Amino acid sequence: MAAATALRIGVIGGSIAGCAAAIAGARAGADVTVYERSGAELQDRGFGIVIPPPLHRELVASGYLDARMETAPVATRVWLTREPGGRSTRELARQSSPVTPCNWGLLWRSLRASAGAGAGAVRYLRGEPVTSVGEGPDGRAVVTTARGEERYDIVVGADGHASRTRQLLAPGLTPEPAGYLVWRGAIPLSALADHPRELELLRGAWVTIGFPGGHGIFYLIPGGSRHPGAGGRLLAYAIYGRPPASPNADADPGPYVRELAREHFPAAWAEIVGHGTHRTTACHPVADVQVPRAARAPLLLAGDAAGVSRPHTASGAVKALQDALCLERVLRDEPTVGAALERYADERTAAGAHLVELGRRMGRAQVEETPDWAAMGQEEVDVWFRGVLAGTRHYLYEQPGAGVTA
Repeated sequence: MAAATALRIGVIGGSIAGCAAAIAGARAGADVTVYERSGAELQDRGFGIVIPPPLHRELVASGYLDARMETAPVATRVWLTREPGGRSTRELARQSSPVTPCNWGLLWRSLRASAGAGAGAVRYLRGEPVTSVGEGPDGRAVVTTARGEERYDIVVGADGHASRTRQLLAPGLTPEPAGYLVWRGAIPLSALADHPRELELLRGAWVTIGFPGGHGIFYLIPGGSRHPGAGGRLLAYAIYGRPPASPNADADPGPYVRELAREHFPAAWAEIVGHGTHRTTACHPVADVQVPRAARAPLLLAGDAAGVSRPHTASGAVKALQDALCLERVLRDEPTVGAALERYADERTAAGAHLVELGRRMGRAQVEETPDWAAMGQEEVDVWFRGVLAGTRHYLYEQPGAGVTA
């Protein structure tokens, strides 16, 4: 008999990790309740994320995602920098790197809809913060909210990078700062109206712009109903670099991003970043953390609650989705809750530790100890990144050295 039969699962956090974990539990036959502290809808955050094409196909085939959810797949990564002594664009390299860019909000909306569909529909409690999680004398978890106590066979902590649930499995463990920042945002596609070459490039590739002490990443994502325009797309970006000399936590990050682009990017790309109103802009310190063990009955951690890798790995949502697929599999395959959570912990702790280490290497190579971008070409970029990977594999970098012709 599968571990999930007749089980009650409580999920703390109703974002991407929480919705995916809820679908996993329901698909395995459990009764699932999600506690989301926010009373607002989450789908309008609008940042860009990317997932591996095979994972996207698996999620669609297994019913986690609606096949009609918009994506913006591309197959190539293009490395650029600013021409030495000028402001024109210099292309360094092209690599085969298939990804499926998504809009965070559309991904969440699709998962949320799947969690509420079918006979195994999930109970999703919005505006319901959890005040405590404990363990009863019978070994079951006790979740307390303002409305009272509920008992569950498994509680999934999917409450993000600042997870309170994490403290139950790893007391005192907190993310370790990297010492630099990432600015994320989305720009209306009208910013590319006067830059047809850059728009054409982005229709088939995602772009990395290297500069001393950092880099920027750009790719198109679906805009959703709130962002109509050319092709219904937005230009998503993530720019990594050192913090301003006089940081102000309450300041709008937009002006500093535009100044960073003016200082370091080729002129065309600086104009794109500086054009118009950024629909969403946020600044986050880069940090990482990994729990020693991702589960201990009756508790399990998923997504950023279990581990945060530096975002160079583009694995925040990816890891959460993979956590969910693993959870469903172990609940179906293992005969007891204890056996299922042990297997989950074995698989997902190792995967998280790998991502944390890889993210640190990528951070050193692309921010902390950036190469002389101007001196690099296709061969130099390929050799350099093979060194960064150090024999490991990752979906963004499966084929360093597999150059792509224009």
